[in-house]
Amino acid sequence: MSGAAATSVAQAAAPYWRNAGMTYLSYANTCAAMVRNCLKEPFKTKALQREHAYYKFQPYADGAAQKAVVRESGAPASS
Repeated sequence: MSGAAATSVAQAAAPYWRNAGMTYLSYANTCAAMVRNCLKEPFKTKALQREHAYYKFQPYADGAAQKAVVRESGAPASS
């Protein structure tokens, strides 16, 4: 088998997300967003609310904790 043919076979056997040049997490997030967009109300609203998250970030400087910052990771705007 030639080098080009071997590469072609290896690419065909690779996962779809890898062939698309994506990481697994970005692929999984894209698939989840597509599924959520296919839901009907009220299930769509509930699914979008579950995606919303808050997290706390507290930087350290010179071994001491600085002021904590609460960040928000919200659902994308629905169309």
